Formats: sequence, C-alpha cells, structure tokens
Amino acid sequence: PFTRFATVVLVPFALGPFPAVLAAEPESRFGVELELGATWQSRNDVEIPNDGTATRFSLEDLVGSGPWAAGRVYFTWNVNDRHGLRFLAAPLSYTETGTFDRPVTFAGRTFAPGVATEARYQFDSWRASYRYRFHAGERWRWWAGVTLKIRDAEIRLSQPGTGSSNDTDLGFVPLAHISGEFRIADRWRFLLDLDALAGGPGRAEDLSLKLGYDVDDRWTVAFGYRTVEGGADVDDVYNFAWLHSAVMSARVRW
Repeated sequence: PFTRFATVVLVPFALGPFPAVLAAEPESRFGVELELGATWQSRNDVEIPNDGTATRFSLEDLVGSGPWAAGRVYFTWNVNDRHGLRFLAAPLSYTETGTFDRPVTFAGRTFAPGVATEARYQFDSWRASYRYRFHAGERWRWWAGVTLKIRDAEIRLSQPGTGSSNDTDLGFVPLAHISGEFRIADRWRFLLDLDALAGGPGRAEDLSLKLGYDVDDRWTVAFGYRTVEGGADVDDVYNFAWLHSAVMSARVRW
C-alpha cells in the first residue's frame, strides 16, 4: 500500500516540470458533489480481540464479495484561489448471511460451523480537509493538504441459538491529502483524489481515478474507479479490508 501511495503521489512530479501558468481556471467559491456506485470487497480479514483468544476469519469468505450500493457527498468551500476546505460524508455498510466451515470465536462468543450466520459490516467515514492549491496551469491543477477523519465502524455476528456479539470503533485518524485535475480537452478532465496514511500499526488509503465531463460552466459529471484499503493491527482488533467501487458522480459549483 505504501508503494501504491508513493507511486500515485510522486510519479506526476517525476515526469517533468509542470507547464507554465497560462490560463488558470478560476476557483468556484462553493461546490457539492454526489457520488454513487457499486462496491465489492476483495479482502476483509477479522480477528477480535487480537490476542490469541479469537479466530482470524474472512468476511469475504463468509458472505461473498458483493456488490453493495454505496454513496458519498462532498461539500467544498474555497475561501480564496489558494486555500479551501472540504467536508465528506461517506457511509458504508452491508448485512449478509453465510456459514462458517469451522468454529469461529469472535468478541467473546463462539459461532458454530454449518449454521446460518448473519454478518454486519459498517465503516462510516466523516472527514474535514484543508487544501492548498499549489499549482494552476493551462492543463494541470494540484492541491495538497491534511484531512481529519472520524471513523465509525462496527462488525457484528449473529447466529440462531448462539446469540450475537459485536465490536465497535469510533476514532479520529489524520490523513495526508493530494488531488489533481488534468484538462484533456475543452470539456474533458482527468480527476485524481487521495487521502492516505501509512506506517505504524495501521494504514488507510482512499483513492479515486475518474474521467469528468463539463456539461456547462457549473455542472460536471464523472465516472471511474475508487479503492479504499487499510485497517489496524493492535491488541484490541485485527481488521484489514480492501474495497473496490465503480462510481458515477455529479458536481455543481457556484
């Protein structure tokens, strides 16, 4: 994951100097973007608590890879041409049923194999970002900054005759932010957006790559790919997930 982060962030700088500022596009004061999509999981490994008393298992093996509907909303306030704030609401959850092929101990309760087991996974993300636009050229625009993320997560297992157990996690995570736009043609643009943290007992990456089309001076529609990857390996919890989304969005600015 750190290699992916470094590649996304550093490659544009390694390709050569940015073009000179010829006709920088003015920043709109406000913007709202709604993104909708279908989300799959290719990894979701869990062990709670992470102290040798519980079983490490895969939610992807238990309930499948999806897809599930997901969405998010951004609100952007550009205080001036250089400095801006962005706020994000990104709820994500699913509830599915599967069966274990072995006994699984989770959060103090043991679940039997071969019995229908309901699994709920929730990972809601609420973020506030400060962004500084450090380049505005004829084709490229780049922002960098910091993001404060509030993570509201829950994993719950329920089984007839056994009951249910769950683990919740509400915490704050600081992330690095970088985003860019490359104007391909008069109305077309390539959009990159990344919030990420690597190192220590955990990591987090939220990367989107989209192709946008300017319908007019206010509206832009876009489609592309988003990936969210990361987790934590501490005494209380081991959970690493990798989610993939095919997304479409609409943004209005004024």
